[in-house]
Order: sequence, then C-alpha cells, then structure tokens
Amino acid sequence: MSLRVALIGYGTGGAVFHAPLISSVPGLELSAVVTGNPGRRADVRDRYPDTRVLDSPDRVWETNGEFDLVVVTAPNRMHVPLARTALTTGLPVVLDKPVAATAADARSLAALAAVRGLPVIPFHNRRWDGDFQTVRRLVGAGALGGVQRFESRFERWRPQVKPGWKESSDPRDAGGILYDLGSHLIDQAIALFGRPERVYAELDIRRPGAESVDDAFVALAHPGGVRSHLWMSATAARLGPRFRVLGERAAYTVHGMDGQEDALRDGHTPEEDGWGQAPPESYGLLGTPDKAHREPTDPGSYQDFYAGVVRTLRGGSPPPVALKDAIAGLDVIEAALRSAADNEVVEPHAPGR
Repeated sequence: MSLRVALIGYGTGGAVFHAPLISSVPGLELSAVVTGNPGRRADVRDRYPDTRVLDSPDRVWETNGEFDLVVVTAPNRMHVPLARTALTTGLPVVLDKPVAATAADARSLAALAAVRGLPVIPFHNRRWDGDFQTVRRLVGAGALGGVQRFESRFERWRPQVKPGWKESSDPRDAGGILYDLGSHLIDQAIALFGRPERVYAELDIRRPGAESVDDAFVALAHPGGVRSHLWMSATAARLGPRFRVLGERAAYTVHGMDGQEDALRDGHTPEEDGWGQAPPESYGLLGTPDKAHREPTDPGSYQDFYAGVVRTLRGGSPPPVALKDAIAGLDVIEAALRSAADNEVVEPHAPGR
C-alpha cells in the first residue's frame, strides 16, 4: 500500500516540484492538496483528478489516520507552525527550504521530532542536480586531487522586483536571496565538505524598490583547508560558471543550470524517458589549461529524494537529507548576516547551541 501524502501549499513549490515528484515515485500517493486559491484548486482537480482538494490544513489534522506523510511548501513563516502541528498529530514531515526562519526555531523543531519519534526531512532537492552529482562524483573519486576551492553560483537576471513574501524584509518571512538561493548553495557546500569553521559575507540590496538582499557573496572555510566561494544574485546581467572546482591536479568547470526545474515547469515528469539527461553541449570541462576534456554530466534525479523518503518511512533508513544539515545551513546564514553587518569573519554557532 502506498504512503498517503497530504501536500500543504500549491504555489510554485507545490505545483512545479512536489506534486509531480510525489506522483512519479512508487510507494507514494498524492492523496490530498491543501490550497484555498480557486485557480490552484481547479488546477489540482484537472491534473490530479483522484486527489482530494482541501481548503485548510485543519482538514488534514481533523482526518487523523487518513495520511502517512505531510509535505509543507507554504510560505516560510508557516514552516515551523505547520510542521509542529503535523508532528503533534503523529505525522512525519517533508519541509521545504529554509526549514525555519532561524536556527533556534529549527532546533526546537528537531527537539520535538525527537520526542515524537518522527522524522522532519528538509527538501534540499538540488543535491540531486546532475551537475552537483557530477561534482560529488569527481571529488569523491579524487579526480581533481585535493580540493582547494569550490566555487558555486546561482545567478539570475531579474532587475525588477516582483511583489511577494520572498521580497519581504520582515525576518519572520526569511525573504531575500540569501535564504532563497543561498539555502541551496550552502547546503551543497556542507554536503561536500562539512560544516564550515568560519564565514565571511557581502550582502547587498541592488534593485530600486527592493527591501531584502538580492546580491550576495558568501565565503566558507571548511575543516581541512577547503574554501567555498558562493555567489547568489538577482542582478547578474551575465552569468558566471555554475561550478568551478579547483583541485591540486585538475579543475572542473560547468556552465548553465540543471534542466529538471524547466522540465517540471513544462509539464514533464521523471517517469518520462531521458529524464534528467543533460545535452552533450552542456557538459563541463575537466582537466588543466593544457589538457582538458568534456566530462559527461551525471543524470539529475529529483525523484530520488522522495524515493529516499519512502525508504526512511518504510524501512527506517536514514533520511535523504538530515535535519541537522539544514540547521547547519541556517547557522551559516545567520553567521553571514553577522559578518556582513560587522564587516568581519565570524564563526557559526557551535552545534547544540
């Protein structure tokens, strides 16, 4: 019997990412979607005719025993309250990034999850980007030698402010590009090289009318000497390489973004042949200035996140993303805010604080 999923939220996160991924993974059933927006309710009924449409999260809590998993992709300020209610109702949670507006709130959620004996699994889907999978493979195989610097960019050209909570300056909304795109870049760096020991950041508001950070640089010093340099921007009129990884013996450089998001936006799903395959012309370069070759990009596989969720809930396997990693990412974000405010290198809060 498939695990019955209640998806709370059907904006971009719910409609583009979670609903099609959940529907594509064996062992999961998109049992209900919670949205009060009439247009979105109609879209759910059209795309997923066997899925119930609920107008409030309260309908989920009232039907105790009818669901096996709650997925929260509501606005950021609602992540912790909805996750806490799910846990107290006895339901495990997949929680969109950032899991909370503060590391302290995330730690309180982790404490409740431990008491309830239920997992809270952060949706850091970009660990399954094809280009990141390629970087992970090359680093793990020692193809670059010892890594010295990891450069990662998530840049856009969006010079006009688009109204909405993601542009909010209210700390409760966790708005701005550091929380939005930075959550992905920081998580990838932590997944590769571990929790950083020191953080330096430059955070700016560039666009007329903007209230939250829209252009950022974050530098991380990891144990063992690896440096991560992370750029995120809404004001990049020319895009830099997605990854440039410099090692003792070779480097890997790749441009462009993983194509899974665009494919999902166009209505495709992982059930289709060729899902996640990058075209050869987008392959990165591996080598040195005098000797380099095109390195095939590993297939992207966002569906593997939810396959990991099934294994966790069915067989007790470790979650595909650990909540402690998301907390470490929030510690880095808060350190970046302190660094930029004081113009100095700072240490993230130690685990357990």
